[in-house]
Amino acid sequence: MSPRASRPSQRMIAELANVSQSAVSMVVSGQADANRIPQATQDRIRQIMREVGYVPNVAARLLRSQRNGLVGVHTYERVFPIREEDYYHDFLVGIEAEAVEQGVDLVLFTSTLRADGTRAVYNDGMNRLRLADGAIFFGLEKDDSELTQLARDGYPFVFIGKRAIEGTDIPFVTADYAGGIAATLDVLQEAGHRSIRYLASTQRALPQHERLEAFTAEVTARGLRDGIVEAPADEIRDRLDEILDGVTAVLVETVELADALHGALAERGVRVPADLGVVVLDASPPNAAAAAWSHVGFPRREMGAAAVRLLLAWLEAGVVPESVTLPVAAPDPRSVGSARSAD
Repeated sequence: MSPRASRPSQRMIAELANVSQSAVSMVVSGQADANRIPQATQDRIRQIMREVGYVPNVAARLLRSQRNGLVGVHTYERVFPIREEDYYHDFLVGIEAEAVEQGVDLVLFTSTLRADGTRAVYNDGMNRLRLADGAIFFGLEKDDSELTQLARDGYPFVFIGKRAIEGTDIPFVTADYAGGIAATLDVLQEAGHRSIRYLASTQRALPQHERLEAFTAEVTARGLRDGIVEAPADEIRDRLDEILDGVTAVLVETVELADALHGALAERGVRVPADLGVVVLDASPPNAAAAAWSHVGFPRREMGAAAVRLLLAWLEAGVVPESVTLPVAAPDPRSVGSARSAD
C-alpha cells in the first residue's frame, strides 16, 4: 500500500477474504472459536491481515471495554518451566505466540510464591491477579478453595487441563485423550498387534486416568488381549519379564517410564520395533532416551494458544465460555513395527 492509501480496515479484510465483516471482527477479538469459525477461514483472514499490514486498534478496543490488555499466567507449581525439556514449556510457548497474535501482553505472576514454596492467588484476602484482565492457569497442583473464590468474585480465568469443582464453572482447554488412545490402537492393529500391554505410572493425574480408562474400554470393545502393569521407573528393569509377558506391543504412559524401559530393553537385547512395538503416550524432549520412539501427538502449544483465545472471548463477551477439547494426533509408526507371536 502507498503512504497515501487508506489504513486497512476490517471491511477491506472481509472483502479480500470473501467473508463477513463480523467473521473478521470475531478473529480480531479472539471469539472465532467460540463462534465456530472454521480454522481454515481464521487462517485465511489472518494471512490477509498480514499481507495488507492490518493492525487492530488495541488501544481503542481496550478503552471501550475498560481493560488494560494484560493477561496473567499463574501456576500453583513451585517454579515456572523455563527449560525446553520441562513438561509445561510448550504450553508457555503457545500462550506467548497467541498473545502476540492477539495484541495483548503477558504477566507471569511469580510474586504469588509463599515462604514455604507454595503459591497462592489471595494474600491477606486480596486477589493478586487483579493487575491483569484475566488469567491462564496451568499445572497439576491447584487450590480448589481459591478457584472457587475467584469464580465467586467474577474474575475471568481459564485452566489448561480439565478441572472440575462441584458448583463452580471453570472453563478449560484439554486434549481428547480418549480419541488419542483410539487412534493409537488403530495404528497398532493395522500393524497386526493384538496383545498389548499398558505400562502405567504409580503417580497419576487426571490425564493419565483418562488415558487408562479409554484404553481399557477400547481393548474390550475391540476384543484385544491386554494387560496393565503399574510401576515406578526405578522398578522397570526388575519387572521387565512381567511387562513383556505375552504381548507384542507396549503403550508407555510417561516419558520417565519410556526412558526406563528403553534402558531395560537395551540391556536385555530386545529390539524396537523388530522384537517389540512401543508407543509413548506423551511427547519426549529431544534429549530423552526414548525420543526416537513413536509418540502420540499431544497438542501442548495449541492448548496454550487456545487458552488465550478462550480467555479473550470471555473478556469480550462478558460470559463464561464453553470449554474446548483439542484433537490428539495418532503416533507415527516408526517404533510400532509388525506384530510377532508372543507365545
